[in-house]
Amino acid sequence: MLLIRTVIRASEIHGNGVFAVEEVAAGTVVWRYEPNFDRVISDQELDGMPAAFWDYINMYAYPSSELGGRLLLPCDHAKFLNHSADPNTIELPLKSIASRIIHMGEEITCDYSKFCVDWAGFD
Repeated sequence: MLLIRTVIRASEIHGNGVFAVEEVAAGTVVWRYEPNFDRVISDQELDGMPAAFWDYINMYAYPSSELGGRLLLPCDHAKFLNHSADPNTIELPLKSIASRIIHMGEEITCDYSKFCVDWAGFD
């Protein structure tokens, strides 16, 4: 769950991205896993689902290294966070903090390899 105010806009990195609508101080917790809000998707829930659902899950959920490889689906703008090799967040267990000041209007980025099981980059 994002803990700062954000907006979704077109991204120069990929498709849509998450942009800050307020200045965020370095060290601020930007996102944290909230089990009452974010969804962990079980294998049983995936059984028999239509192709459209699979497409959605493949785009927005990820196998979380912090949740034993279970699929985590952020249920807010966080599903639009884009990867960067030089992100403006630091990934800690089940939360992200600003690594530096994130300016109003700046895209918020993260390093997928820090929380996504077996992430090896884009094809």
